[in-house]
Amino acid sequence: MQFNPGAVLAPAVDWLNANFHGFFAQVTLVIEALLGAIEAALMTLPPFAVIAIVVIAAFAAAGLRLAILAACCLGFCWLTELWQASMQTIALMLVAVIVAVAVAVPLGILAARRPAIEATLRPILDVMQTVPPWVYLIPAVMIFSLGRVPAIIATIVYGIPPMLRLTTLAFRGVPHDLRELGQAIGARPRTILWKIEFPAAKPTMLVGLNQCILLSLAMVVLAGLVGAGGLGAEVTRGLTRMEMGLGLRAGLAIVAVAILVDRLSRSALDRGRGPHRRA
Repeated sequence: MQFNPGAVLAPAVDWLNANFHGFFAQVTLVIEALLGAIEAALMTLPPFAVIAIVVIAAFAAAGLRLAILAACCLGFCWLTELWQASMQTIALMLVAVIVAVAVAVPLGILAARRPAIEATLRPILDVMQTVPPWVYLIPAVMIFSLGRVPAIIATIVYGIPPMLRLTTLAFRGVPHDLRELGQAIGARPRTILWKIEFPAAKPTMLVGLNQCILLSLAMVVLAGLVGAGGLGAEVTRGLTRMEMGLGLRAGLAIVAVAILVDRLSRSALDRGRGPHRRA
């Protein structure tokens, strides 16, 4: 006897579409609005202005090396005539990361304080991190159809596990002495959370954020297969049309964006660990 998961999942998806269509429509509106706002912010200004702003910010935050790297990465995306696709990819990634962090951080804090919740979430996270990334696209497309919204939903689901796990680890690693000190001076639980626990957990949480960003970028590129646009769509177009030049340019642009995002997040991680030394 052969087990067919689709025979179970397909009716469940049909039931969700029939009973929660209004909710999914609202989710689509919210995601499209957030995505549209970020894309407008990235593409309203001319490319050289955006590059200048990023370079200045990188120099102020981390020094000359990161500023030069930012100029090279974004300049490559501009010179290869893939600026719009690159900005679309960055916008998709930012929306996915914002939502993933908003979901993962509260759950991670709760799991750190409630062992039963952590024990419940652990096998779920194991499955989420083991399933191949493109599998997330199947139920997302079945519910939200083709386009950018299912790509972002799948990316959010793919980016939550590392952020959630490392948030739990970070808050479990906060020394008990710090919490006891806060309680001894009469601080409220909310004050202890924001003034004591968050600063102590920040370095480990930034590692989780770095992993969430990189995994989300990889998933967004893969989501070009379902009409998400961006650099993933350019890679797909080059593959289907057997245009090696387009595929190679898009692939190198993805590498440039990934390097820039990784270095920026690592710079934030270094500042979280202690005084930053400029290049």
